[in-house]
Amino acid sequence: MSERLAIFPLGTVLFPGVPLPLHVFEERYRLLVRRLLGSPGPRRFGVVSIVLGHEVGAGAARELASVGCVAEVREVEELPDGRFRVFAVGGERFRVGEVDASGPYLEAGAHFLPEEAGPGADELARRVTPAFRRYFSGLARVRGEPAVTPPVQLSDEDLPADPIALSYLVGAGLLVGRAVKQRLLAAGTAAERLAAELELLGAETRLLTSLPSVPVADFLDKGVNPN
Repeated sequence: MSERLAIFPLGTVLFPGVPLPLHVFEERYRLLVRRLLGSPGPRRFGVVSIVLGHEVGAGAARELASVGCVAEVREVEELPDGRFRVFAVGGERFRVGEVDASGPYLEAGAHFLPEEAGPGADELARRVTPAFRRYFSGLARVRGEPAVTPPVQLSDEDLPADPIALSYLVGAGLLVGRAVKQRLLAAGTAAERLAAELELLGAETRLLTSLPSVPVADFLDKGVNPN
């Protein structure tokens, strides 16, 4: 299944089920939001991570990742000066098709990717859940306070048992580089993603135990993404 989507390039990786707050101030993306608000159809656009370039300005995103995630708009607040605050949530993953740069903002064919648990996903999920908790506990211990707010509260009832949902939450919560997050997003199955995350969690937790502090700010995607 495929669809033509407006593309919002960002210096972050959006995962399915994960919140995305946006501060929209560039005119081309204000236009995108106004068109979405005036549309009778689903209010959604594609978020694709920038490989080369930056977010703001004409021609800023010179190279995009090959896999993106739909952003489903839940709330929009228009500010007096015409800017928007947008709250969206990650939806389906898609492979980026041909990009059309002829309009005010990028558009592309979105070829939606299947969601498969994969062999051994349930067992991997059972191992990743406590590893994820240890990781965030280690961050809090090193920083003397919680270093970040994870996508959900780390309580038994909030962490999903479903391996697909868990794999995306962990991918979003890891404080690793954008290229690593992009590989997690593009993984073929939840089992592949969870296996990679289990290794990352182990390595990052060991790092936390050996260092007096970590430069968390170097790894963080900002809480609110400007366009």
